[in-house]
Amino acid sequence: MPPPLFVTFAFGDVGPWRIDTINTLSGDSLPAAGRVRVIEGAGLSGPPDADWILRGITSNQRYTTRPELDVLAGRQQGLARPQARCAALIPIRKTEAWWALAQDERRAIFEDQSHHIGIGLDYLPAIARRLHHSRELGEAFDFITWFEFAPEHSGDFDELLRRLRGTREWDYVDREVDIRLNRDDPPA
Repeated sequence: MPPPLFVTFAFGDVGPWRIDTINTLSGDSLPAAGRVRVIEGAGLSGPPDADWILRGITSNQRYTTRPELDVLAGRQQGLARPQARCAALIPIRKTEAWWALAQDERRAIFEDQSHHIGIGLDYLPAIARRLHHSRELGEAFDFITWFEFAPEHSGDFDELLRRLRGTREWDYVDREVDIRLNRDDPPA
């Protein structure tokens, strides 16, 4: 397992990712911004020119079994693929009722009832993702998920979200913002 990676999502006027929409599904929204930079490994401080930031850290897969990890590793492709010009940044906060459950109870809702991993597998390798944990950092969200995909898979991504949001697990989400982005073409 790779070591934890601190990731800062810096919002403002600078960055390769252009924000198309910020859609609040539940809870408080986030401020408007034009662009996002994804800064890996720089610790938890944000760049001084950012208007605002979200922070997270990669960590172990908390609700995933060894066989599931093996299947995911065999299908998942990495981020920053040239054809993946679309992205979504989705910060989520779960209710205190979720965190009051024991680990095995959360696992049962996450996979046994909601089939979170199983649903995600249906969209690999077209949609790549990386999960960041933020709760332990004292941030406003518990998780920040970064997704990347080619434009022709935008409909698949919407279907993935529709399926996940229709599960029992989402009964425990009390704040969710869906930020859609596009990567600018490199200069000619």
